Amino acid sequence: MLIMSRLLFILILLLMSCMKNDAVASDSDTGEILHEERSGHEEYLHLTTSDSVRHLVNHPAFQGFAQSLLSWDDNTSYYDTPLTNVRALVPYHSHVNPDIVVDALNRMIDDVSAGNTVFYEFYTKQQKQAAPGKAYAGLFFFRGKPGAPFAIVCPGGGFSYVGSLHEGFPIAQRISESGLNAFVIRYQIGSEQEATEDLAAAIAYVFRHAETLGVSTKDYAVWGGSAGARMAGNIALNGASAYGGGNLPKPATAVIAYTGQSTYSSDFSPAFITVAANDGIANVNTVERRVENLKHAGVDVEYRRYERAGHGFGLGTGTDAEGWVDLAVQFWQRHMVERN
Repeated sequence: MLIMSRLLFILILLLMSCMKNDAVASDSDTGEILHEERSGHEEYLHLTTSDSVRHLVNHPAFQGFAQSLLSWDDNTSYYDTPLTNVRALVPYHSHVNPDIVVDALNRMIDDVSAGNTVFYEFYTKQQKQAAPGKAYAGLFFFRGKPGAPFAIVCPGGGFSYVGSLHEGFPIAQRISESGLNAFVIRYQIGSEQEATEDLAAAIAYVFRHAETLGVSTKDYAVWGGSAGARMAGNIALNGASAYGGGNLPKPATAVIAYTGQSTYSSDFSPAFITVAANDGIANVNTVERRVENLKHAGVDVEYRRYERAGHGFGLGTGTDAEGWVDLAVQFWQRHMVERN
């Protein structure tokens, strides 16, 4: 009888050990990432580059909005893609670094673990039902200092996908590390007009909820790369009101990266513009003509030309464009001071 009791006790210990290990492990078969509970709240496990897109989609920290993280409206064909090959999800972009992508995703996981909301829907359920293209629209929030101005970052993708993984989240993370607040917009795919209307609606949403979000509406900025830079340029040129966003001020700064958009005016927002000479999509000569036209119209422009960064370089890490985001932040901060 004593032997049986000891064997039962050992068996219970073994079962408890297995359960504990499962609670902090990644299930590679189902793609489900489990979480553990500490000090009365949940702490979610980080992703790694060895995880797959399926792990990202099934991560409990992203429950309810995981599809909005990804490039297309239907991403199921990429679920088995390892994050080491995340470049497959952003085919128009270059210098895609899986470690940087995963680090920005883990920043959001940490924010959720700390009890912070990271995804905000700026359309109502009724609006989404009336326009199915808006189904995945929303804002991802990378917090800086409470009460600091905000930027909305518009990733590119030729209006055929939204490259937030490479060109949205890492840039917003870097902005937030400077103490400023940053949102990344997931907008409708397929139309520059509709995407810009989404941006205007997102700006209006932040203005309406600024107190709750803990951001200042003064000196806000719009940032964009490629197609996203066209959206930012549209708001800098015409204002949010031209796209249904209401009577709001123009951005204090527009940060415009690698786009062939050529519009300009004398009341265009102060602009930080960048491109690489070897960009095969946004012609450097077109960009430089716009820079000169803006300057001649009296707009303050800081222009940074790089030589070898290609198109869609994101943070530019490992290229001659590395550090451009910090320069753009400094330009934005300068215009905050000059306006005050």
